[in-house]
Amino acid sequence: MEQRALGKQGLKVSALGLGCMGMSEFYGSGDEKESIAVIHRALELGVDFFDTADMYGPFTNEKLLGKAIAGKRDKVIVATKFGNMRAEDGSFLGISGKPDYVLKACDASLKRLGVDHIDLYYQHRVDTTVPIEDTVGAMAQLVKQGKVRYLGLSEAAPDTIRRAHEVHPISALQTEYSLWSRDPEDEVLPTVRELGIGFVPYSPLGRGFLTGRYRRIEDLEPKDWRRNNPRFQGENFAKNLQLVEKINELAARKKVKSSQLALAWVLAQGKDLVPIPGTKHVKYLEENVAAADIRLSPEELREIDTIAPRGVAAGTRYPEASMKSVHR
Repeated sequence: MEQRALGKQGLKVSALGLGCMGMSEFYGSGDEKESIAVIHRALELGVDFFDTADMYGPFTNEKLLGKAIAGKRDKVIVATKFGNMRAEDGSFLGISGKPDYVLKACDASLKRLGVDHIDLYYQHRVDTTVPIEDTVGAMAQLVKQGKVRYLGLSEAAPDTIRRAHEVHPISALQTEYSLWSRDPEDEVLPTVRELGIGFVPYSPLGRGFLTGRYRRIEDLEPKDWRRNNPRFQGENFAKNLQLVEKINELAARKKVKSSQLALAWVLAQGKDLVPIPGTKHVKYLEENVAAADIRLSPEELREIDTIAPRGVAAGTRYPEASMKSVHR
């Protein structure tokens, strides 16, 4: 698989990564054996960039990834995150960017992952009560200690990104980006490109909606978090299905899957983008990886722009309370 650079500090990863969150939480039930098989198959297909976070599970997703990569550490780029605090019972305890918390969170992640260093360490959400300079200062300390190789931010606003980058080079900025979440094009993408920071789109398949597999809310498991997502609810669901139908039509003409078309579009937005679609099934992993070989013509890209312009999705990408913690 093609390799892409994230930032200017030397980090290179496969053009497509694997988001591991759904293997442990939020998207219904999971199966550890099958999830490990997905990770191993990803490695066989040339995917070397794996994304997790301490809060997924909570705490179990890092353990799962660590178990899957045991004995294969030299073949993988491990990205994890801190900042969203959770208790053992799963309750959410807020956001922290306090320096002492950063250091403790990193040590805990290293232990769960079973590794001696983290390749890319993100602040998961910005703590508005702590100067970003203090948080990144602590992250830079981890780099000096050899516990972390490269630094990243997630859902940070342009001004925050600039301030952080002055303290220590930021290699990657992660945020939601897909055919139905194109708002990063307004300010975030121009900012990271100006600074030479790589861009990692999460949910590049619109949390699975753009695959066309979900036709009604009942298609999601009862405990699936997406049932609470505004874009999956009521009239929004129906309106967003109209977008999916148009994507399906174009994908059929090109003789590819809707999911592959959506991923190919993200990959076509620049060599500095590395999307991290998640899946719990080998079948869908293989389909996603095949999207890396799909090329879209200028005419097809223009047609997609017409089908899915900025702001096309009905509903916000998170419930109101969660929207307050993004783009900070």
